[in-house]
Amino acid sequence: MPKKKKKIKLISWNVNGIRAVLKKEFFKSFMQIDGDIFAVQETKLQESQLTEEMKNIEEYGSYWSFATVKKGYSGVGTYTRIQPKRVNYDIGISKFDEEGRIIEMDFGDFIFFNVYFPNGQMSEERLQYKLDFYQEFFKYTDAYKKKGRSLIITGDYNTAHNEIDLKNPKANENTSGFLRIERDWLDRINENGYVDTFRHFYPDTVKYSWWTYRFKARERNIGWRIDYFFVTKDIIDKGWIKEAFIDNHIFGSDHCPIGIVLEI
Repeated sequence: MPKKKKKIKLISWNVNGIRAVLKKEFFKSFMQIDGDIFAVQETKLQESQLTEEMKNIEEYGSYWSFATVKKGYSGVGTYTRIQPKRVNYDIGISKFDEEGRIIEMDFGDFIFFNVYFPNGQMSEERLQYKLDFYQEFFKYTDAYKKKGRSLIITGDYNTAHNEIDLKNPKANENTSGFLRIERDWLDRINENGYVDTFRHFYPDTVKYSWWTYRFKARERNIGWRIDYFFVTKDIIDKGWIKEAFIDNHIFGSDHCPIGIVLEI
């Protein structure tokens, strides 16, 4: 008798400050979304600021990574109903690990990465940091891929891939987040066997995951799609992914949640 398949709903949301989003019905949204694995980015927390309320949601374990170089900066957290076999918080390169950008969880069937990729808009140095981060992070995940592991890599990638992924591509072609050199990285990831799940299901759909707080951008839907679930191609080939979505109706941050549903 074939074993019964299990459904797993995975969510990613850049909350742009977890203390801020808690005041905007975060827990209500969290329960409404009902993810089995729920990744948040840009928590802007130090370890000493992590409260019991943030940490302990019924049915979920939670895991957190914090920036050690700067207060109120970066940081990621993952809530999960499924017990991971192993959790890791670094890729072994201190200049990246100290910004608290990665949580890696091995669930057996797949390895799950919750990542807050750097923003390159502040300076040339930060743009280079972002490009170096892409290079070293995907070198790290490629080592797993070569061993035949199935990978799910979600988070705020801070880059819109193609013109369909932002409202004003021409006006932003010289802005970090849509520079050719950044977009080339997403091309490279694609070519290297990682699949953008939303685009896989919806090649022509215009939908965004981030809007600036200025100019009533969200109200006017002047946005960017910079939050992704990339998976290794074997996951697509096995037919595990049943759904990919962007939850535009959930508010509380300048980003909205995105997700996929697996059936394994």
